[in-house]
Amino acid sequence: MLDNLHWLGHSGFRLEGLKTIYFDPYQLPKNPVKADIVLITHEHDDHYSPENLKLISSKGTVIVTDRAVGKKIQDANLVCRDIKVLSPGEDIDVYSVKINAVASYNTNKHFHSRNSKKLGFIVMTDGLRIYHAGDTDMIPEMRNYECDIALLPVSGIYVMTAEEAARAVLAIKPKLAIPMHYGSVAGSSDDAIRFQDLLRGKVEVKILEKES
Repeated sequence: MLDNLHWLGHSGFRLEGLKTIYFDPYQLPKNPVKADIVLITHEHDDHYSPENLKLISSKGTVIVTDRAVGKKIQDANLVCRDIKVLSPGEDIDVYSVKINAVASYNTNKHFHSRNSKKLGFIVMTDGLRIYHAGDTDMIPEMRNYECDIALLPVSGIYVMTAEEAARAVLAIKPKLAIPMHYGSVAGSSDDAIRFQDLLRGKVEVKILEKES
């Protein structure tokens, strides 16, 4: 399955399995693969990008997102019109893919408040549970998240540092952890490497190469 998971840079991923699923598409190359499902964690422009959505949308594309994006997206002039708005704790089945919206917020900074109800996602498809944390700090809810693969921000400033993300992994206990949210808006590959080093011998960490 890892061969089917592509890092697009920053917090963006494309999962190719039962369906083609994008997480927070941002700064996509020209002519990207069309999406069956697009998951958008929140409205900040490095996560919600109408320009990138237009590149991957078709009439059959379903967008799953939070309330803030749900309000904005009606004016985006997209081909797809099927938009599902969730709050943390809600779930939905789309094309036989189970999607659980989970909490994603800051605990010691102001960029992503708990009350704004920004999202992370746990996606169940092809026999795997993949957790995309969104823009978050380590939060108590993580101890209840069950997943095989965890995609976690590591850059600090707006989200967890590498050290905090490593502690989150030990709480979540995935089989595999993959760092994200670095190399573009904030952070660098050094953060990803430090994250990997902190978990060496504890949980497997894979640093993905950015798809060009």
